Amino acid sequence: MADVGGATGHVLLELGFGVERSEDGLHGSAPIVPEMHVPGTDVLRLSVLAAWVDMVTGLLAADVVGPRVPVTLDLDVHLVAPPHDLAWVHVRGRVAKAGRTVVVPTVEILDGEGRRIGFGAASFVVSPDPNVRMPEHTGLDGRRPGLARLRQPLAERVGIQRQAGGAVVLPRSDDGLNAAGTVNGGLLALAVEEAALAHTPGATLGSMSLRYLQPVRVGPAVAVAEVRDGLGSVEVLDAGADDRCAIIAATRIA
Repeated sequence: MADVGGATGHVLLELGFGVERSEDGLHGSAPIVPEMHVPGTDVLRLSVLAAWVDMVTGLLAADVVGPRVPVTLDLDVHLVAPPHDLAWVHVRGRVAKAGRTVVVPTVEILDGEGRRIGFGAASFVVSPDPNVRMPEHTGLDGRRPGLARLRQPLAERVGIQRQAGGAVVLPRSDDGLNAAGTVNGGLLALAVEEAALAHTPGATLGSMSLRYLQPVRVGPAVAVAEVRDGLGSVEVLDAGADDRCAIIAATRIA
C-alpha cells in the first residue's frame, strides 16, 4: 500500500493529491503540473496515475482490514488515450470485493471535465505479521488537493539514474518509503515506466500491470525491461538484497 506514514516531506505528497470520502467510496484529485509529464511531452506520466491508484485502493483496503496492514499483490492502470495537457485528474474508487483473505478495489480515472480517461484495479492481502499495524494518519486521507507542488521533474526529484543497456536505478531514500520502511510501490512504478521508455524514446505508456512479489527493503531498486513491438516485460530487483526480484510488470506503449 502506498501510504506515506504521515511524513510531511514525503515525495508523494509533493504530487498534490488529496482524498475525501463519499457515500460510494473514495474520491481523490490533484492539479497537474509540467513536472509530472513524460519529459519532452505534455502527457501525464502513467506512473503518477499508478501511484494515485495505489493510494486510493490502499486506503479502501485498509478500511476493510484495518488496523491490520493491507499488502499489495497486484495493481494495473489502463488509459483510453494519452492524457495530453490535463489541468486536473480525479480518481474515484470503490471496493469491488471484500473477502476474508483478499480485498479488490477498482477505480475510474477522470479528467477535469469528468470524462473517463482510464481505469485500474488492485488486489490486497492482509499482512501475515499480526504485529504490524496501520499508522494512525496516512498523510493522505482528508488532505486538500494541491496543498503541495512538485518542483522538479519527478524522475529527477527521486534520483532516477539510467544506466547503459537501459537499466534504471531508483535509490532508497527516507522520503520515498512507506510505513513499513520499504520503498514505496508508487515510486517503483516510476522505475518500471522509466525502464520501458528507455527502449522507446519519445513514446508514452498507455497500460501498466504490476505484480508485487516482495518489498524492496534494502535498495537501490533496479528495473530492467525488454520491449518488443510496444509490449514491455519489466523486472524490478532489490540490488542490496542479492538482486531478489520484487516486481514483475507488463507495459504497453500508448
